[in-house]
Amino acid sequence: MPRTIAAALLMSAAFFTAPASAQESTDPIKLTLHDWTGQLITTQIMGEVLKKAGYSVEFVQADYLAQFAGLESGDLHVAMEIWETTGREAMDAATATGKVENLGETGMQAKEEWWFPEYMKEKCPGLPNWEALKAEACAEAFSTAETAPKGRYLGGPVTWGGFDDERVEALDLPFEVVHAGTDAALFAELESAYQRQAPILLWIYAPHWAPAKYKGEWVEFPQYTKECYEDAAWGSNPDMAYDCGKPFGPIWKVAWSGLKDKWPGAHEAIKAFNVGNDEMGEMITKVDLEGKKVEEVVAEWVGANEAKWSEWIKK
Repeated sequence: MPRTIAAALLMSAAFFTAPASAQESTDPIKLTLHDWTGQLITTQIMGEVLKKAGYSVEFVQADYLAQFAGLESGDLHVAMEIWETTGREAMDAATATGKVENLGETGMQAKEEWWFPEYMKEKCPGLPNWEALKAEACAEAFSTAETAPKGRYLGGPVTWGGFDDERVEALDLPFEVVHAGTDAALFAELESAYQRQAPILLWIYAPHWAPAKYKGEWVEFPQYTKECYEDAAWGSNPDMAYDCGKPFGPIWKVAWSGLKDKWPGAHEAIKAFNVGNDEMGEMITKVDLEGKKVEEVVAEWVGANEAKWSEWIKK
C-alpha cells in the first residue's frame, strides 16, 4: 500500500477515535442528566457522538435549575435542554455572568399549554379558540362531579408553576384548576379519560409522546409576551397579569464558558447538534410506551444517523 494512502487512512481512523486537536484535554466532559425521558435521550445522543470523536464523557445527575451553579463554576460542563418555557430566566442570569455560554437551539421547540382531545370539540363548539371556554355549556362539558357547574382543568404538579390559577382568574374562565401530583399521574388520567371518551382538559407539553399518541389540540390563548406576565395593563384584562397563554419557544443548549478553550472540537459539535420535535417524540414513545431502554433507543438513533452526526464532529 502506498505510504500516502496508508497515512490518509490512518488519519481518517484517528478522526473518530481521538479529539480533533492534540491540544484538547483528555479530562471527561460532564453532561447533566435530569428527570424526563426526552432530556435523557438528547444528552446521551450527544454523549455517544462525543465518544465517537474520541472524547471522554461523564453523565452527572443534576437538578434542572440548580445545575447553573455547577455550570458557572466549571464543575459541570454541558446542559443539553434548557426550555424557553421554564428555564429562560435562569439561563439568562447565568449567561450574564460570562461563566455560562448559550450554544444555540437544539432544533426542538418547547410548547406547554392547555390541551383537549379532539372528541371534545363537538361538546364545546368554537375550540381551539380560548373564548369558547367562557360559554356555560362548554364549562359544563368539561366539568366533573367535583367541579360542576365549573369546568375542570388538570394542571401539572404545583412545582411546575405555569400560572394556571392566575390565568383562569384573569381571563374570567368558569373553570377550576386541579393539580396532578406527578407527571405520571397527569398522563395516567389522560389515558383513562381518552379510553372512555370522557371530558378532560389538561396541561400537555411537547416534545412528548402524548401529542403523537392522542388526537387533540392545544387551546389558543392570546399569545404570550413578557408584558403579559409583568404588566397588568397589557391584554384584555386591564387589572390583572397572565391574561394570555404560556410562553413557548426553543429548547437551548448551554455550557460552561471554559468548554470552548478546553475542548474546542466538542464545543463546535454541541453547537451543531440538531434534532426536531417529531424525531424526538418518536424516540420518547419508544421508551415510555414501548418499554425500550433509553440506551437502546439512543444506540438505534446513532446507528441510523451516522451521516448526520458525523457532520457535527467535523465542524
